[in-house]
Amino acid sequence: MATYLLKKSYQLKNLNEVSFKDLWGDHGVFTTMWIFGKPAKILFFESHMKNLIKSLNKYGIIKKSLKTDILKILNINLSKSKRYNHLLRIALNKKVISISLRKKIKSKLDFKLKLVNLRREEPQYKNLKYKKILSHLAKLDNSKSDIGLVVNNRILETGTSNLLFVKKQKIFTPIKNYYEGNTYKFFKAKIKKISRKDILIKDLNDFEEIILIGSGKGVTSVKSIKEINWKRKSLSKFKEFSKYYSLAVKECNHYKF
Repeated sequence: MATYLLKKSYQLKNLNEVSFKDLWGDHGVFTTMWIFGKPAKILFFESHMKNLIKSLNKYGIIKKSLKTDILKILNINLSKSKRYNHLLRIALNKKVISISLRKKIKSKLDFKLKLVNLRREEPQYKNLKYKKILSHLAKLDNSKSDIGLVVNNRILETGTSNLLFVKKQKIFTPIKNYYEGNTYKFFKAKIKKISRKDILIKDLNDFEEIILIGSGKGVTSVKSIKEINWKRKSLSKFKEFSKYYSLAVKECNHYKF
């Protein structure tokens, strides 16, 4: 059960506060960011805002002052004196902006992936059609498991993160039908040599490492996938990617109140 520090909703047109709505299942989009430290830092904040507004435009949710409005809401609700280690979720439909803060859970080294035949609706956008995924995630311990979304015997992403696959020191990612998150974009720019290919379930045992990357999971190494008897053979790239990620965290600027 997630531990929430904050749940607030505001009317999009005038920013008047209303009863909290999580907006799951609505026509709209969301983004989840890691907020940490004192004073607060928000990892990849500008990238999150850019992705969010781009997706909102695709969903017909357009307001010129949107970024300014979001900053106003954050300024009202974030504390300069609190030490954070939370996930900040911002969700919008055509009427409401909702924000929430929940405690960030650290992934364990014995992390497992559970394969599920499921694909997100319009996966190229971080939309709010997440109820089926959430129903699966609610049954798992978030610190040591996630669901791998499978379509036509191809694994695409997890319920929370992007996936990287390692074979003979080469890095692979699925071709399409998944959302390219901000952590993924960071690594794509950093590593540069990420090859796209269909990741077939029958071929997973050819990979030495499977790595989750995302705002909530950071960099997480998968230890096993029970359904196909896959087991991790190395931690080499996980350790390398963790160093890149740790440096990004260290260099992250303080949030400007």
